[in-house]
Amino acid sequence: MTTPSSRHAIYWTPAADSALWRFGARWLGRDPATGAETPPGDGADADPAWLATVTAEPRRYGLHATLKPPFRLADGRARSELVAALETTAARLAPVTGPNLTLRRLGRFLALVPDGPAPAIRALAATLVAELDGFRAPPDAAELTRRRAHRLSAAQDANLERWGYPYVMDEFRFHVTLSGSLESAALDRLEALLRPRVAPFTAAPLAITELALFEQDAADQPFRLTLRVALRG
Repeated sequence: MTTPSSRHAIYWTPAADSALWRFGARWLGRDPATGAETPPGDGADADPAWLATVTAEPRRYGLHATLKPPFRLADGRARSELVAALETTAARLAPVTGPNLTLRRLGRFLALVPDGPAPAIRALAATLVAELDGFRAPPDAAELTRRRAHRLSAAQDANLERWGYPYVMDEFRFHVTLSGSLESAALDRLEALLRPRVAPFTAAPLAITELALFEQDAADQPFRLTLRVALRG
């Protein structure tokens, strides 16, 4: 049920029958479609408590890459309208492909990212941000303050004002987060565990054939995968 504190997001997530989807649920310790939880780490030989800590932040979201960042519904808009608009947009947009994924450090966390420029993916994300913007409630003062505490560039601040999030449009970077923010030694340790596990998923170009609607009932709740919509353009 949609509440004033509910948030919605449009993500890419692997196909439900794919090895990457199964890996994501095992690595993060939660399946965002079913809610089933398992010990995180994909069977890695490491301290379970440590693995639970280093995967805690991405576990809240499930394995995904953000296309349209989380937002609250604007006043007067209903979830059913959002779903209908998403389905209409997906029917018009064609699937896109990008470079192979590769494991990289992004600041202080680990993620799968395209191994090269990905203009088609960036264009897809920009279209979703713009065309579904009418469903987004503007960020409140507290959220603006929190975002700006990260020393945004002028372009990022302009995105925050216009689109409600700094890292969209030209600032967009497709990434599948696999860890929380860690110190260098912990990143070294985790990267050694992850690299052989993600190797099978870096051997072919990334294909985005569907969009996923994720929803969060309240700030202290995890995001749930509630709908997959095929790109049919």
